[in-house]
Amino acid sequence: MGKIEWAMWANEQALASGLILLTGGIVGVAGQFRGWQFAAYAIAAGAFVCLLEYPRSKRTKGTSVERTGQYCFTVCVKSFGPLTRNYYVRAFLHAALSVPAGFLLATVLGCVCLGIASIIYLAAAIRGEHWEPILPKKEMARKPDDSMKNPPQNPPPRPPPETRRKRVDDLEGAAYDNPIPVGE
Repeated sequence: MGKIEWAMWANEQALASGLILLTGGIVGVAGQFRGWQFAAYAIAAGAFVCLLEYPRSKRTKGTSVERTGQYCFTVCVKSFGPLTRNYYVRAFLHAALSVPAGFLLATVLGCVCLGIASIIYLAAAIRGEHWEPILPKKEMARKPDDSMKNPPQNPPPRPPPETRRKRVDDLEGAAYDNPIPVGE
């Protein structure tokens, strides 16, 4: 079995946490909860976490599947350099962002989920993982070499060229006879 990429799990957990935090904040502000200021904070923190966590990181092995419309967020996250590449920074940032959300019932679930994401990011950082952007591959514009051959015209198994030529005038001879004897 291969090595677990903890950052991939942390990214999914943190994005879900941001959405939960955002939703809890909206409920807290709309419901005029006592301490609704914490809910307003949760809206801002949840939106920030969602923007930070939307772009997926490139995997070390295998295919990296990016989210729809990820490229513009990737450019923004990449522009902050080591602050967003380093998973220690993300772990402590998410831990710090989750604390004020714990003071209001509507945002407590987002606080707990973001705390869990922080722990997973810390595990990823300890294992030496870091964020790598998924950027579009540059197409290499080159013409095919003269040494390249045309693809085969008939499906396998391909008989030798002399037996492939069919005679149109002789219908019996035009039928293909297998030169290799089949088990009888």
